[in-house]
Amino acid sequence: MVIDSIKNKLSKGLSPAQTMMQNVLKIKKGEKVLIVANPELNPIAQEVYQAALETGSNVSLIFQQKKTAMDYAEKTVTGAILTEPDVVISISAVKLGKDENAVKNIYVDENGKSYDSAFDYLLFGKKSIRAIWMPGLTQDMFSRTVNIDYEQLKKRCESLCKKFENAVSIHVTAPAGTDVHVPVKGRTPLVDDGDFSRPGTGGNIPTGEVFISPVMPDENAEHSDGELNGTEGTIVFDGSMSFNDGDDILKTPIKVEVHNGFVKEITGGPEAKRLLKDIQNAEKESLVMGTTGKLSREDAAIHKRNSRNIGELGIGLNPAATITGNMLEDEKAFRTCHFAIGENYDGDAPALIHFDGLVKNPTLTIKYADGSEFSVLENGDLKI
Repeated sequence: MVIDSIKNKLSKGLSPAQTMMQNVLKIKKGEKVLIVANPELNPIAQEVYQAALETGSNVSLIFQQKKTAMDYAEKTVTGAILTEPDVVISISAVKLGKDENAVKNIYVDENGKSYDSAFDYLLFGKKSIRAIWMPGLTQDMFSRTVNIDYEQLKKRCESLCKKFENAVSIHVTAPAGTDVHVPVKGRTPLVDDGDFSRPGTGGNIPTGEVFISPVMPDENAEHSDGELNGTEGTIVFDGSMSFNDGDDILKTPIKVEVHNGFVKEITGGPEAKRLLKDIQNAEKESLVMGTTGKLSREDAAIHKRNSRNIGELGIGLNPAATITGNMLEDEKAFRTCHFAIGENYDGDAPALIHFDGLVKNPTLTIKYADGSEFSVLENGDLKI
């Protein structure tokens, strides 16, 4: 696929903030909108606030200090989310922050699924809100990546999701050395397609990816020869990586060996040591939470284990996105895929972290239950 053939279709006369309100969230007059931001992102927050006001909605803007992947959100923020506004918009330098109360007192929806934050429970469980979250957003990124052709993006996401139907596993290879098999039998792909107009929908700005949670390994199951028990192989991150305190373009690739779904070894340069340290810190903090009562000892052990889980495989689909060292944009870039270490999106791998890493020019081959195969990416080129 030639990217030049899918140029951005700008929303006529709309600023990025107005496009977000009118074309992505489709906010209606009288709806309640909550915006949570960090002070250093005040210019963007003010643009978004003003654009929301123009829709005739009732808007509230709350600032909190910058939060890392290991920090808790302010209780006033989680309290505001619990009022169940129609729309929640998070504009964060790094993260919105964890829900301190919900980490211990888990929310459970009517189907028995658990959530360790009020935000996730209301969005994915109760489906009473819709949302956008933008960790690491910059003014430059905001101006370049929002005014795209959302109808085209949605069609591309739908086509890619269809290719995942009846998938058993995905084989990912890449020039830098990635060679990994990812089990996905029974998993449903999720989309960040820019249509967050209905309760229970949400995603990033910039938008544009399809992603799936690998199947969790079953330590007690018996597997036949060749059958995967969790993600297996080598992942070489050679684009960018998210860390506890932010994201960076990688100067030296990070090589990650994965066995039975979990990271076993991390090698490379300074960035590899940084990633390993952040994972180890998450493991230690999980155990601390078990001794202080913030988690049960059983849940603490699960969180520790999942600090090394392969929690996501995603494909970038935003034609305006480039690799800048900011994962919010990088993971949406064409000719890339990304894996996450830590928590997944299906709710069966809770962890304190979710670190995304980018792989450039990958080949993704889907294997189906009937033994057939289809490559949705070949050396970075999209084949749908």
